[in-house]
Amino acid sequence: MPTQIGTNIAKQKLAANDLVLCFGVNQLRTPNIAMIAAACGFDALYIDLEHNPTSLETAAGICVAALGVGLTPIARVFLPDAARILDCGAQGVMIPHVNNAAEARAIVEACRFAPSGHRSAAGTIPSLGYAQLPQPEICRRLNNETLLIAMIETPEAVANADAIAAVEGIDTLHIGSTDLSTEMGIPGDYKHERMRTAYETIASAAKKHGKSMGVGGVRQDVDFESWLLKLGVRYLTSGSDTLYILSGGRADVKQIREVAASASVGKP
Repeated sequence: MPTQIGTNIAKQKLAANDLVLCFGVNQLRTPNIAMIAAACGFDALYIDLEHNPTSLETAAGICVAALGVGLTPIARVFLPDAARILDCGAQGVMIPHVNNAAEARAIVEACRFAPSGHRSAAGTIPSLGYAQLPQPEICRRLNNETLLIAMIETPEAVANADAIAAVEGIDTLHIGSTDLSTEMGIPGDYKHERMRTAYETIASAAKKHGKSMGVGGVRQDVDFESWLLKLGVRYLTSGSDTLYILSGGRADVKQIREVAASASVGKP
């Protein structure tokens, strides 16, 4: 492996207050996507198991490929499958729709080993490069290197941000901008005053409790992204495979059709 066995690059960078750029894997299914994300310069990728039919087995293959090229593999997954995808190669999980401290504690309970939680010990796993280590060392390393991200996606969660951030073992508060704005009745209006207030509330809670802050859903708006970074966002999902394919394909088709029109192709 290109880094020390078990090192979580994204978690390391977040602890140093550095920016982590994450590539969203939405529709692509082969491990090659990890190499593509690395070639683009991303720090991490997250495999979305909430909004598409990707199987756990497929996600595991992408996670292992990411480990091999020095990216941090993260899965957006519902809590019942969180420990399993961690055993299969993910170095972090992003749990959607976390509304209160009790739900945040449930993430820690499921994804960290005793005494922090009650994750079942599977022995050596892909994220450790299958290193032969004593079980106490395996548990210690995985507790230290696993990134736990709680997604804030409702007004209730925003109101409970301080309590969620106070939960020991949660590393990052991540605003799901599309879901949150939709729940607020202003879908997609990320610059709305109420959304800005929500971002500020999360930033304050994260800073108070020494947690990092992430944002997803906000893309291709330089001024707004600059505001978010100044606010304290350090984990940014800057785009997904679907977005990049659509934007590149649309731009290419537009250009070719304009060239064809100027050359009068298809006209009598």
